[in-house]
Amino acid sequence: MPNDSPMVYLVGAGPGDVGLLTLRAIECLSQADLVIYDKLVPLAFLDYAPSAAERLCVADFPGCHPERWPHVQQAMIVAAGQGKRVVRLKGGDPFLFGRGGEEAEALRKAGIGFEVVAGVTAGLGAAACAGIPLTHRDYASAVALVTGHEPPGRPESKLDWQALARFPGTLVFYMGMSHLAEIVHTLVELGKSPDTPSAVVQQATTGNQRTVEAPLASLPDSVAAAGLGSPAVIVIGAVVALRKELAWFEQRPLFGRRVLVTRPRHQAAELVRRLERLGAVALSLPMLEVREPADWTAVDHALKNLALYQWLVFTSVNGVHALIQRLRKLGYDLRALGGLRLAAIGPGTAQCLRSYYLEPDLVPSEYRSESLAAALKQRAQGQRVLLARADRGRDILRQELAESATVDQIAVYSQVDLLATNRDVLDGLRDGTIDYITVTSSNIARALVAALDQETKANVKNGRVKLVSISPVTSAVIRELDLPVAAEAAEYTTAGVVQALIGLAERA
Repeated sequence: MPNDSPMVYLVGAGPGDVGLLTLRAIECLSQADLVIYDKLVPLAFLDYAPSAAERLCVADFPGCHPERWPHVQQAMIVAAGQGKRVVRLKGGDPFLFGRGGEEAEALRKAGIGFEVVAGVTAGLGAAACAGIPLTHRDYASAVALVTGHEPPGRPESKLDWQALARFPGTLVFYMGMSHLAEIVHTLVELGKSPDTPSAVVQQATTGNQRTVEAPLASLPDSVAAAGLGSPAVIVIGAVVALRKELAWFEQRPLFGRRVLVTRPRHQAAELVRRLERLGAVALSLPMLEVREPADWTAVDHALKNLALYQWLVFTSVNGVHALIQRLRKLGYDLRALGGLRLAAIGPGTAQCLRSYYLEPDLVPSEYRSESLAAALKQRAQGQRVLLARADRGRDILRQELAESATVDQIAVYSQVDLLATNRDVLDGLRDGTIDYITVTSSNIARALVAALDQETKANVKNGRVKLVSISPVTSAVIRELDLPVAAEAAEYTTAGVVQALIGLAERA
């Protein structure tokens, strides 16, 4: 994204699944100074932009829907003229029912360069995730993508409804839910068979996706009975009948389950994405924030005297990142660790070490402090051990190792409880529409329980909202705080938590 001259990037965000963002879209977002995004673009997509980038939603511009677009165009032109890298993030594809053409024209008239980054359009995403092939050798060799925003029977409509009724392929209507009955009535009146297989797909490509199939004539009644609304696409054609054997999206093990992830923000994304790939609606409410220690004195002293130690022990991924980053800030590199043996509490921490080209010498078979201490006791007997950890948590590892080794402990990062302020998530917990809460550490458990109001705690106690714990230690803390644990990971990792969730969903 060179910035030698004013430039705006018209970027397609796709239909809702972050996995359908293109690599080019992510590349543009990662270098943006300003992101102007559509209301339906999930906020998680904005995480790809730098934290310092300005974010503006089109819904916040003055006026009602049609009155906002001159303001949006002017904002792009002004920002680009100031030398800012502007990303106009648009749902679906910028040039398909997204006013991308009009915005490109305005930019060209203003002398602002632009690039169009294609996105997966809603019709393609919805059909794929509903198990409807838009074309098929035996059923359809053509697809028509049609705006449903222009209802039939009105003089201003630019659509040839007779041609659409005769169209020998698949019809896909966008923005047509408010005119569904009129669209269906007109097509049938003009000759489309009332028995034509049809479907409406709502909130496609996400865990909230809902699909209703019906013969064309009864589609409006079926959709109304199911309570479907916008955003949705309407698919009409013989290919819809193939959904009965090709539907796959809704069959994923966590489909439609609402799962709350409470990990720190910088660690939540991986678990959120894993859950989404399994069909869940994953929400994030960080209970902790990881920060630098208030005082680096003890850490710096230990790092300058690493030659005194035989073992360096890590109890978390955060500890690995924090220590190595501090090491570099002091002017050292990985050679400073060359004389040390490394221990990691579990596979996640071990993999983090490997990402720095450091191979751990010891990873216990059970991923908890007691097991790490037991494994280290004999191997580090009579030696000097440095523990790199958080500024709070269980002290069992140091206590156990001190029986056979000299142990120094340094806090390489700080954990701070966060105030839960996401109103939508808190309301979901209160009304019981969130199914599961993942709890991945004892400190997170304490912060979470402290943040829950009495109504939410009642939902946990009666099983409407279920807590899923990463380990027996975390489970014990939850129970000490007078709440039940619905499931516990057999393997004390985030992968183990996911398997526990799947087990709960299967038994529900």
